[in-house]
Amino acid sequence: MNERDSYRDPVTHRIPRGIVAEATARTMFTLTRHPPAPELAGFVEYHWILRWDLRGKPPHEQRVLPNLSVHVTFFPGASGVHGPAHDVFSHRLTGRVQGLGVRFRPGTFRAFLGGPVRDIADRAVPLTDVFGPAASAAAESVRTAGDDAQMVGAIDNLLIANPVRLSPAARTATEAVEQIARDPEITRVAQLCADTGLTTRSLQRVFAEHVGCPPKWAIRIYRLNDAAQRLVTEGQRDYAGLAVRLGYSDQSHFIRDFRTVTGQSPAEYARTSRAPEREPDSDRT
Repeated sequence: MNERDSYRDPVTHRIPRGIVAEATARTMFTLTRHPPAPELAGFVEYHWILRWDLRGKPPHEQRVLPNLSVHVTFFPGASGVHGPAHDVFSHRLTGRVQGLGVRFRPGTFRAFLGGPVRDIADRAVPLTDVFGPAASAAAESVRTAGDDAQMVGAIDNLLIANPVRLSPAARTATEAVEQIARDPEITRVAQLCADTGLTTRSLQRVFAEHVGCPPKWAIRIYRLNDAAQRLVTEGQRDYAGLAVRLGYSDQSHFIRDFRTVTGQSPAEYARTSRAPEREPDSDRT
């Protein structure tokens, strides 16, 4: 993947990224992340740029774990506004392509959408439905750009040309998600209600309108992204211990949730995420 970051998030919190089988992904594409223009910092977490060149090679199916962010993508044949998802996202990489995606802070995209974020959950809508005809020109600028700065600049200009402001309810939603992200000890909605001062019903309404999913699902997404990361980086095999660390009452509940989100058991996920073994050197005996 050859991931290079020119971006460092100023807020200390977890950002679920969830690239499945990352060791294999490193060999298929390059990924860089870039900060948005200062005017957009309250809305955009970062821009991400992908490039791959698989000409003469088999296509690659890349999977990404679900997260809470709205992603706006500018890729040939795959541009759109993608709502927060409950399932693994999969995209088929083929040929030679460069493109850019914008990752919005959860809770902020309603200002651009002009309607409840729950309306785009688990689906994508055309760029022009949200940003108008200028989105097509911006997508072409990304396709033909000579470097990352040109790509980021074209999309920053598109977003700045649609000035918006966060409502008090949107700020509440954003702060609630960031509270989950900052504090791994939050494992129940009641804890989040206590931290925000909102009732369960009020919190559910705010999340549906501005985040696009229930608060219970938001907490689960962070927990299971944490689990996936630990399975890969720590070689975690003590599933009962991992379930306890993530706030689950028992191992079976954790495994069931993990399979629902990733489509695999923890053991299967860990196995498929390992680096592929090197072929033996035919010049050696």
